[in-house]
Amino acid sequence: MELFRNTNFDFLKWKSPFIIASLVITVAGLISLFAKGGPRWGIDFQGGTLMTYKFSGPPPVAQIRAVLDKALPAAPTVQNFTGGLNQVSIGTEGADNAALTKNRQIVLDTFEKTFAHPEAGKLDFNNASKEAIKNQLRDALVKNGALLSEPQLDKLVEDMLVFRNTPPRSGVVTDFGQLSAVPGATPQVIKALHDTFYLAPFNLQSTDFVGPKVGKELRTYAVRATLLALAGMLAYIAFRFEWIYGLAAVIAVFHDTIITVGVFSIFNKEIDLTVIAALLTLVGYSMNDTIVIFDRIRENLRLNRREKLEDVINRSVNQTLSRTVMTSGLTFLTVLALFLFGGPVLHNFSFALVVGIIIGTYSSVFIAGPIVLWWHNKMEARRKSAPVLAAPPVKSGVTAAVKPGMGKVVRKGPAGA
Repeated sequence: MELFRNTNFDFLKWKSPFIIASLVITVAGLISLFAKGGPRWGIDFQGGTLMTYKFSGPPPVAQIRAVLDKALPAAPTVQNFTGGLNQVSIGTEGADNAALTKNRQIVLDTFEKTFAHPEAGKLDFNNASKEAIKNQLRDALVKNGALLSEPQLDKLVEDMLVFRNTPPRSGVVTDFGQLSAVPGATPQVIKALHDTFYLAPFNLQSTDFVGPKVGKELRTYAVRATLLALAGMLAYIAFRFEWIYGLAAVIAVFHDTIITVGVFSIFNKEIDLTVIAALLTLVGYSMNDTIVIFDRIRENLRLNRREKLEDVINRSVNQTLSRTVMTSGLTFLTVLALFLFGGPVLHNFSFALVVGIIIGTYSSVFIAGPIVLWWHNKMEARRKSAPVLAAPPVKSGVTAAVKPGMGKVVRKGPAGA
């Protein structure tokens, strides 16, 4: 299937605007990285605790950030999830495991004081464990005339937790009356819950913990993996084509990676393991697109060696235009859907792919191709400017003649010699 046939666009005519745009974005990204002291590494790479809280309504992000800035020894990262999930992620740093555990407890205590307003002697039902609920509820049930055996109590608490954690509540019960839908939750049980529990407007959904040493090692391995991928591709293309083609392809891919990381810094987005996976995916994706164009350039050069290289590059890009548009276009639509509807877990991963596919598609044409053309023109100019060696002088009495069709100088001695 071909979307375009016999096109003859002068792509290299527009190389300068694209190169200037790349330089502007690259410089802006590097300035942002320098001003912020490097990329904003996620918990995976710097070590820390990442907590996800679910609220009964839209989370008050500004208030959360303000109270935690005062409570924690270092400013946390607070990020609101999009899509009406009423969730917020809070990342805290720590020098060791004890500090990270302490930070986790500080966040929970601060939330309780700020948003829950706990009552003396009562337990937060939305953030209590199964055993804590059973221990708190056991005596209250007896006082309210609800006599349950231990297996019955265990089943009742289990069913209430399932109800609490099932969407749309997802951990946040806003009224004890909602629990009347649970089998066995009689009015006496609901009254016992009122007497011994209160309902915080939030629930701790998950806690991810990474030690600082592990985070540093992961960061080192991630950078090493990216550089080794680039080095391996440089060696492959230099062997498959010429070294200048390999260098041009690697520069284009390195350009894609730097711009993507810079855009992450500009938008203050975290780089975690999923983003590294996206960057490695982009390295292969962009390199493949560049190799397809280079392969067509090599074929066209074999067919017509006297054609100008600029015309060969333009013709090669036109011949692969349908393939580029179809593969890049369909991939872009897929990752755009992930970015819009994939949820917070895939947000950074899909954002890196959206940016990288746009940058990687045009870099194959407007970055890699012009580098090869520039080098070729430079070598041509050097060959033309090289001094021409003078022919050796002819000895006296010796005449030079050229044999027809041979192109070789034949020296003859004097007549009669």
